[in-house]
Amino acid sequence: MSSGSGPVALASTSGRRRRTDRVMRIVLLALTLVALVPLVLVIVRLLGSGLKALSWKFFTTDPTGSFLGDPGGIKSAILGTVEIIAVASAVSIPIGIGVALYLVEYGRTSRFASVVRYFVDVLTGVPSIVFGLFVYAALVVTKVGGSGFAGWKGALAVALLMLPVVTRSAEVVLLLVPGGLREAALALGAPRWKVVARVVLPTAAPGLITGSLLAIARGAGETAPLLFTAAIVQGTTYNLNGRMNSLPAQIFADVGQAQDRLVTRAWGAAVTLVTMILILNIVARLYARRSRLS
Repeated sequence: MSSGSGPVALASTSGRRRRTDRVMRIVLLALTLVALVPLVLVIVRLLGSGLKALSWKFFTTDPTGSFLGDPGGIKSAILGTVEIIAVASAVSIPIGIGVALYLVEYGRTSRFASVVRYFVDVLTGVPSIVFGLFVYAALVVTKVGGSGFAGWKGALAVALLMLPVVTRSAEVVLLLVPGGLREAALALGAPRWKVVARVVLPTAAPGLITGSLLAIARGAGETAPLLFTAAIVQGTTYNLNGRMNSLPAQIFADVGQAQDRLVTRAWGAAVTLVTMILILNIVARLYARRSRLS
């Protein structure tokens, strides 16, 4: 074709292809709407049944344990959830990030690192109730720490649940750090530990924080580990070596009651728990987006 010739017109798409494309678009849209139906139904039911329970008193009073009188609020459950998740995060996040650093920066292709990755993947798929049963058998039954059920034992069970999530997400984020940054720092004579502390971790910090927040959001909604480890108590307590209430446990205890007021409190606690998890997810997404833009 000569250089002076005009642009070549592309062949128009056949009618059969256009019809197929239109049909597939409609099918995908329909499947998306079908997938959203359960989510919409859950949200509508949750808000319809739970919003009427929310009030200032609901958030500032403890459950009374009264079957006929005022059932009280969920103050102890909220504070207990915050305490348990705080302790679980303090345990699982540093260990999870440390394991990920070993897998990426030191082990990487070694046989031991492959074994660690395999067991982390296995832990990711273990049901949450198994972690609760393990802590129950190892710490609650044997009364380690001088007590049976305890808040710190519930936190440990939740930490075991969060650990593989933190490790896998941190490993993925650390692998995204450009190798050129590591090589440049090593070429300047910096030791490996300083490269990790001064280059790798600051670069990967946004992703590490996002993955940790998502792990916290998952751990905050787990019920089974807490039923076997922290149990339920009515009043607010800051003693981690004693029974401690939590939102998932409070919902479990209330939802099967015959009194409508207790069931309504369960729905209100569910709205509160979902809102807390939603806020964590939003914060994680906004932080990740801000970090990408910067």
